[in-house]
Amino acid sequence: MTLSKEQIASARVLVVGDVMLDRYWYGAVDRISPEAPVPIVRITREEERNGGAANVAYNVVTLGAQSSLLTVVGQDEASHKLEALVLGTGIQAHFGRDPDLKTTVKLRVIGRQQQLLRLDFENTPKTEILASQSTAFARLLPQHDSVLFSDYGKGGLAHVGDMIARARDAGKPILIDPKGSDYSRYRNATVITPNRTELQQVIGAWGDESDLQTKCQNLRQQLGLDAVLLTRSEEGMTLFDDQGQLHISAQAREVFDVTGAGDTVIATMATLLAAGLSLRAALPLANRAAGLVVGKFGTATVSYEELFA
Repeated sequence: MTLSKEQIASARVLVVGDVMLDRYWYGAVDRISPEAPVPIVRITREEERNGGAANVAYNVVTLGAQSSLLTVVGQDEASHKLEALVLGTGIQAHFGRDPDLKTTVKLRVIGRQQQLLRLDFENTPKTEILASQSTAFARLLPQHDSVLFSDYGKGGLAHVGDMIARARDAGKPILIDPKGSDYSRYRNATVITPNRTELQQVIGAWGDESDLQTKCQNLRQQLGLDAVLLTRSEEGMTLFDDQGQLHISAQAREVFDVTGAGDTVIATMATLLAAGLSLRAALPLANRAAGLVVGKFGTATVSYEELFA
């Protein structure tokens, strides 16, 4: 299935969720510290990228579609850096600001081509800021063709149930990248996209494929979901819906870095659904996008040309 560039360009995806600033500090490791048995990293280069829901929205615009990003951040240096990055990519930013919130930053120290350390800076947003987010959501919803909730468990989606209900009433496809062990908050979404580890936290371990199918279909019916899309790394991905299941094998290629592959899958699905494709028609393309992105370093994205090459 090929969609024209114009069809993709007119697709509008509203991304709601937890954003973060991904910082990379690259350096040379020449010696061990005299103070403790740790390497000394002499930083030679710094890089900043969109992280979390901001990376999901970035994936949408890289494909050539339109994206708005609704989120809550702090009133700090990291939030202004992140907003500048987001606006620089052509995403429409709708940032609620909570002065007591630390904008989530993940700082990775890289030496000798490998990650030596990751430092996380974060806390949880205030409820009144999140309530104002629901008002902004109601205003933005009619201008978009699909809604994507990117949950990183940082507290930015406290009102996700209300937002799903509004989107459902408006007839918009609702896609969710879930977190945690309680999926009841995602009730009545169109599709959730857990990976194996995330799904096991909710339905427990499964013995074989038929056991997995039973458990996924039970989960789907309990929560009133149209589908569950299980992303399975090197095993590809499986869609469980009312027609049964549809499995697509991963595209064999050199896997360089799986960071952000889940972001690419759900962003591609949301874009294709916004452009009018069904879940089943969108699946092979989302699988192809995942195969392309794992061949790149760090949180990466896929362009229209790469996807439909």
